[in-house]
Amino acid sequence: MIKVENLSKIFGDLTVLKNINVTIKKGEIISVIGPSGTGKSTFLRCLNLLEEPSSGHILIDNIPLLDKNTNVPKIRQRMGMVFQSFNLYSHLTILENLTLGPIKLLKNTKSEANKKAFELLKLVGLAEKAYAFPDELSGGQKQRVAIARCMAMESDIILFDEPTSALDPTMISEVLAVIRRLAREGMTMIIVTHEMEFAKNISSRVFYMDEGIIYEEGTPKQIFENPQREKTKAFIHRIRSMTFNINSEHYDLYALQAEMEVFGEKHMIPPETITRLTHVTEELLNLQTNYSDTTLLLSYSEKDSSLKLLCTNPGKANNVLKESEDGDNLEVILIKGQCSHTQYWYENETNNVELAVKTN
Repeated sequence: MIKVENLSKIFGDLTVLKNINVTIKKGEIISVIGPSGTGKSTFLRCLNLLEEPSSGHILIDNIPLLDKNTNVPKIRQRMGMVFQSFNLYSHLTILENLTLGPIKLLKNTKSEANKKAFELLKLVGLAEKAYAFPDELSGGQKQRVAIARCMAMESDIILFDEPTSALDPTMISEVLAVIRRLAREGMTMIIVTHEMEFAKNISSRVFYMDEGIIYEEGTPKQIFENPQREKTKAFIHRIRSMTFNINSEHYDLYALQAEMEVFGEKHMIPPETITRLTHVTEELLNLQTNYSDTTLLLSYSEKDSSLKLLCTNPGKANNVLKESEDGDNLEVILIKGQCSHTQYWYENETNNVELAVKTN
């Protein structure tokens, strides 16, 4: 079991990790996801002291890793790490890469180490490459060797730092297949990954990291299908957004439309959808009676290709989407005809109108 208490890491003036608290049970597979630069790799490197934490505690089976009396090398032998860049010794054969640690550190005989190495190479599908050198292997094969090398050290825990980031799709599938096999055998694993489908299918729990903290954690079903927090939702649904502020009735409509067109081109939104969006936006703004501090937030989800426009402005409650009694409010009719969903609500003395623009 791994228990992390108030773990922080500071580089100069930059705080990378902020008071992380988490417990990981034996046999769990934890996927760590999130934007670049949010501390995912630093979190892994602190767990095995490749980076010295600035504060906090790490306990491995209740043994305090940061205690000065702890035999850290012995604990680290139980915690293997697979890097992005393989880190194999180029001057040694694959067999020698696997047996060096067990012979030097575990004091295995050469015969014992060779036997175990061949078993592990067979497990990862590379027994025939035992006497090859790393430069003779593909990237996917090198990464499989790196995993086997961790297992040769009889690791209870394996940390994976984006193990597929340097690989092409074919090689990625090779490596993920090996990790899936380890998962079936009950290995405790913590995997920093950008492979969302893999994380969804293999994990016991998923940690979404942002701004140096575990911003949200839960089962794969919760994180990928029903995230609770806004940044998690934006990341999972790959939401791209644009904000436009209006402070006067004399706003520049053409500048606004031009920005929307650039947004659409950047994210490969069909031109006809952007045209529909600009028409809806113009009609919505025509309905406004107060332009002061009006904000338009445009959000596009790459996951499901949904396009939403949120218009907020402070003031007295004013549902601009409400049709007149005789039903002759043309702007509202045009808006609702171009949208799959419309919603108005009044909250904190602010009018909110959300439009889901039709995308087909």
